[in-house]
Amino acid sequence: MTQQDPIVLVPGQVSLAQLKTIYKTEIPAVVSPNCNGPMLASVACVDAAANGDAAVYGVNTGFGKLASTRIGPQDVATLQRNLILSHAAGFGVPLPSAVVRLTMVLKMISLGRGASGVRPDVIRLIEAMLLKNVVPVIPSKGSVGASGDLAPLAHLAAVLIGEGEAWFGGERLLGGAALRKAGLTPVVLGPKEGLGLINGTQVSTALALGAMFDAWSCLQASIVTGALSTDAIMGSTAPFRPEVQALRGHAGQIAVAHSLSSLLSGSEIREAHRVDDERVQDPYCVRCQPQVLGACADVLTNAAHTLVTEANAVTDNPLVFADSGLIISGGNFHAEPVAFAADHMALAIAETGAISQRRIALMVDPAMNFGLPAFLTPRPGLNSGLMVAEVTSAALMSENKQRAAPCSVDSTPTSANQEDHVSMATHAARRLFDMIENLQAIVGIELLTSALGVEFRSPLQTSAALNAAIVRLRVDVTRLEDDREIAPDIAKAAALIGSEALIEAVGADVLPSLEVVQ
Repeated sequence: MTQQDPIVLVPGQVSLAQLKTIYKTEIPAVVSPNCNGPMLASVACVDAAANGDAAVYGVNTGFGKLASTRIGPQDVATLQRNLILSHAAGFGVPLPSAVVRLTMVLKMISLGRGASGVRPDVIRLIEAMLLKNVVPVIPSKGSVGASGDLAPLAHLAAVLIGEGEAWFGGERLLGGAALRKAGLTPVVLGPKEGLGLINGTQVSTALALGAMFDAWSCLQASIVTGALSTDAIMGSTAPFRPEVQALRGHAGQIAVAHSLSSLLSGSEIREAHRVDDERVQDPYCVRCQPQVLGACADVLTNAAHTLVTEANAVTDNPLVFADSGLIISGGNFHAEPVAFAADHMALAIAETGAISQRRIALMVDPAMNFGLPAFLTPRPGLNSGLMVAEVTSAALMSENKQRAAPCSVDSTPTSANQEDHVSMATHAARRLFDMIENLQAIVGIELLTSALGVEFRSPLQTSAALNAAIVRLRVDVTRLEDDREIAPDIAKAAALIGSEALIEAVGADVLPSLEVVQ
């Protein structure tokens, strides 16, 4: 684990860049100590309510359909502990460590706003767990994204009170044992603190943020492979000219066209195309890259706006307004914005893969690829080349199309009809990771295909940037001559896409940046 200083977060002002660093690394995070005052003020407000006569949801009442059941002051602590244990009802394989750590950070940000009635001591324990790399085991299934991510967040909260399970030092341990080994002490929850921990959209949001960061990397890589494919078929760069994009005005389209033009600048193959190519137009998968990938970029940047807002939000219930002394039951826990963002991202992921797959199909087709050998093998017939790699890309593309169906429309009533409309944000976001894995393979197959296509154009050379991409690929995958097992090549190319190594090879500065949305 890195020994870098923790990232200091100011709740309400946390940036997308900070969230990406937290997701991509194990650098710990802490909340600004300026949050202590507002948090303590909200705690005082909750303490007064817990000892008062008026019924306040979740403070001196039961939960959900049991909200009309009053709880005496002597049972308030037991109420919160029982809440955590009863709601830790998840199922399935654990969420990835990076997602759990980001979830912990998002929960700290929300509580740090001082509208939840939770003590700073609770945040301090989460901070210490991040520093020591104590990662709660959170089953991936069990939330409908409505009254907060109740089940998964309860598994996180269980470790804070010495229950549940956590990873520490490479071992899966009981929560209390993990804390002890890390030199940490569980907390005893006060009034409303259990509710503050499990109410909220932090799991849905962490999943969606992580998927967004990974999807953006795939989009950047697909711009590189798209440029390579354009050169491989000796396609025209005229459709990428800035005056074409300016007449439409979409920011993503303008950015993608600029990147494609920059990547292809200096290509000898492109110059040869200008001289003796009689084609008037290229197929849409080449010509319309700025329009399609640009629209995908706009979808992802719009999702980023939503998710960075949600990351800074207070999404538990009830909300504590210490200045006025009010404790108000609302609906900020409903994750509809996250569900919509995830559903839109699914469309962008599917479409990025769809247009990439059509370029793969174009390059292996001797009737369409402008002089390249069939299936990109020097001896077609004896060898099948990348014939079935293209089939694999088609299978992955179709699977992603099926998974792109919206989840947010699939509401179902829960909790005895008290929670009668839910967002399904959690699995809307979780399904994106399988789609991204497929997309990494599709773009990886395009990398294999387009690199071969460009190499077949020798002695004509591609641009310096695109040559750097091919050189990086050849570190891991040798050029295909005679047939061999292709699955390892696909796996290595997909790993290049997922690791951002291809982006590093060409230079990230030539590609659109997600951080511009801030």
